[in-house]
Amino acid sequence: MKIDIEFNSGAQLPLDAIPALARLAEAHGFDCAWGGEANNKDPTVMLSAIAAVTTRLKVGSAIYHILGRTPATLALQAAGLDELSGGRFLLGIGSSNPTIAKWHGQTFDHPLGRVQEYTEIVRVALRGEKLNFTGKYFTAHNFKMAFKPSGRTIPIYLAAFGSQMTRLAGRMTDGVLINMANPTEIRRIAAEVRAGAEAAGKDPATMEIICKIRCSIAPNYSVARDALSHALTYYALADYYRDLLGRMGFADEVEAMRGAWKSGGFHAARKLITDQMFSGLPMVAATSASEVVEQIKPYAEAGATRIILPYVAASDDIVGELTSFINYWSPATTGAIK
Repeated sequence: MKIDIEFNSGAQLPLDAIPALARLAEAHGFDCAWGGEANNKDPTVMLSAIAAVTTRLKVGSAIYHILGRTPATLALQAAGLDELSGGRFLLGIGSSNPTIAKWHGQTFDHPLGRVQEYTEIVRVALRGEKLNFTGKYFTAHNFKMAFKPSGRTIPIYLAAFGSQMTRLAGRMTDGVLINMANPTEIRRIAAEVRAGAEAAGKDPATMEIICKIRCSIAPNYSVARDALSHALTYYALADYYRDLLGRMGFADEVEAMRGAWKSGGFHAARKLITDQMFSGLPMVAATSASEVVEQIKPYAEAGATRIILPYVAASDDIVGELTSFINYWSPATTGAIK
């Protein structure tokens, strides 16, 4: 079981603070620092800065959206990050969603087929081979890196929670990246990923099951929950998380929040978050870091092999809060989570 950290999932941190925080995370035993993308600060810039000032800490994308760049461009970015980090880069990708597709002037359709083709192209490009691919959704011809890649096979992880995508993750990649899933869902997803791997003739035990658990620490629970409520509302209102939240028993709450959003806006929806949602979803509102440790243990028991902890500040002292959070951890703390 590995414990990782994610920087800037909510674009809270100033970028120039991240190199020092990354060195601190490395010193305190975190295994990987992840960065995601949406309309926040560019993760490639951040991961490059982290890779340049650390020696052991892995760097990972959680996630790059496949509709935000061509497969050839992603291969170049991945090869660059892997070279800069000395072979420490982990590549997480995902099918995107309708909202992000519109930002890039793209169409969100047939995500399964698109991910499959995209992954095939990226793997070929990362081997340094010339691309000659004509697919249903992507084409790439005559592209070849002008340099020789290191030869290291960069691990690829696929963001997934639906049955078809999770099985595809098992068949085609090295594991799955899971967002907004509780331990019951983690067990289901892990089983499907491993079934996909087995069907492809791979050892299911080698699959990484990576999940995100957002956390916030404050003097009282209400302040920590308020900090986390923005992200929770965002996911409750997103069409592509509707089924997942419903499977976890929150269909009624989600529909009530969506109704409030349509009539009164985002903050009207945020007011309808229940205590049950915080206790039943990967949102840890705590008054101490030791409480975070206790609340993430069920995810490890459910089969997670890596847990990413995006920290959400509950005050304006964003760097100070995250520094205190990182300082709590150590290899001994991580080792206690099994």
